[in-house]
Amino acid sequence: MSEATAAAPAAEKTQGVRKSRVGTVVSDKMNKTIVVEVERRVPHPKYKKIVRMTSKFYAHDEKEEAKEGDKVRIVETRPISKLKCWSLAEVLKH
Repeated sequence: MSEATAAAPAAEKTQGVRKSRVGTVVSDKMNKTIVVEVERRVPHPKYKKIVRMTSKFYAHDEKEEAKEGDKVRIVETRPISKLKCWSLAEVLKH
């Protein structure tokens, strides 16, 4: 075995694509935390009618720039606390 193949560069760590969601801020009462409600439209498993499903995400807002009612984009991040694993990317609409 030659030196070149034995000393091959280690597999470089590459960061995966982060999930992104767009939703509405429903609460900004906590310090540096917002609650974002995201709505999805999915077909019902049995009846196939399109139904609305909502999910709430706790997101980190370092500068506290998002206010209740704003439309925002959040991105997945490392766990910040028990419930927070998203962070505010941008405020789309005030």
